Amino acid sequence: MSLSLIVWIIQAVNFLDFISEDGHSFDIYFYFTALNFPKIFKNILPFIFFMSLFYTISKYEENNELKIFWINGINKVKFSNVLIKYTFLFFIFQIFLSSLLSPFLQDRARTFLKISNMDFFPSLMQEKKFIDTVDKLTIFIQNKKSSKEFENIFLKDELSTNKSQIIYAKKGFLKDIDGIRKFILFDGKFMNTDEKKTTVFNFSQTEFDLTNYVTKSITHPKVQELSTFLLLKCNYSFYKEKIQSRFYKYRGANILCNQNFVNEINQELFDRLIKPMYLFLITVISCFLLTKYKEAHKYKVYKTYIFLIGIIAIIFSEMSVNYVGKNLNNTLIFYLLPLLLSLVAYMTLTNQLTFKKK
Repeated sequence: MSLSLIVWIIQAVNFLDFISEDGHSFDIYFYFTALNFPKIFKNILPFIFFMSLFYTISKYEENNELKIFWINGINKVKFSNVLIKYTFLFFIFQIFLSSLLSPFLQDRARTFLKISNMDFFPSLMQEKKFIDTVDKLTIFIQNKKSSKEFENIFLKDELSTNKSQIIYAKKGFLKDIDGIRKFILFDGKFMNTDEKKTTVFNFSQTEFDLTNYVTKSITHPKVQELSTFLLLKCNYSFYKEKIQSRFYKYRGANILCNQNFVNEINQELFDRLIKPMYLFLITVISCFLLTKYKEAHKYKVYKTYIFLIGIIAIIFSEMSVNYVGKNLNNTLIFYLLPLLLSLVAYMTLTNQLTFKKK
């Protein structure tokens, strides 16, 4: 929890752009950062799990506490099996975090961005600075008399690919009317341009509705925020039903299930459902500390060797995500790899412990 909080605080600093550049309120910033905490926790869990297990076994060996088990007839293989059984609890917890809680809370965080009305938009309006916080709209203010009152205002509205509208006003102010934020402009000109012509006309007063413009923050759900059920459903339709392209509705968004998206899905499913299986491999690697006593020759070198193998296993589990989804055979191999590696490591461990006993 402590290490996760440290990482969370560092990431929260990076999310300050939501306020300083995208114009969201502190509430949206807090909700978004807080709801990303389970994602950080589940990513750190394998590393902390290995460090804790390695440290505990090493400490018990250094303090001769493990000898109490062996003197009282506790079998080392049975002792290792108990640790593996407890690992199953962490495995279930990791599956819960990665496949249910983390995607759900990340989706909720994205929802907060969607419903945000950019409360800090007025504070972003600075003198002699181009403001492009909202999509397809650029604002330039020459003089700022107060937080909501301005002089010599230029607005460029990208209506379409080849059509735009430039608005100039001598003065104006921001006003909320029935929850709708508007720019009230006075004494200015409209200049509409397209590929064929430019039209200019004057106005004494007009209202520019800002509710149609959205933040540049990404509001479309990412694959990490989609439910595991939807990912499995898309995978099933693509591979089993042989449907190469299909749209799924998810919380108001259209999710296109095609070849490229299925590749991302395979990586995400690996991260949620398969990568937690490396916890068993990590436990077995830690149990190799039981094969030597602290009085053994080069015991500290052996401990370092086991520690490095454990770290390499964690790094390999993280890197494997990048290789999943290239093709079906490649995906199946990496899906089965943690189980195979765990079985091979466990068989090697039991053989060594049995041999030592004999």
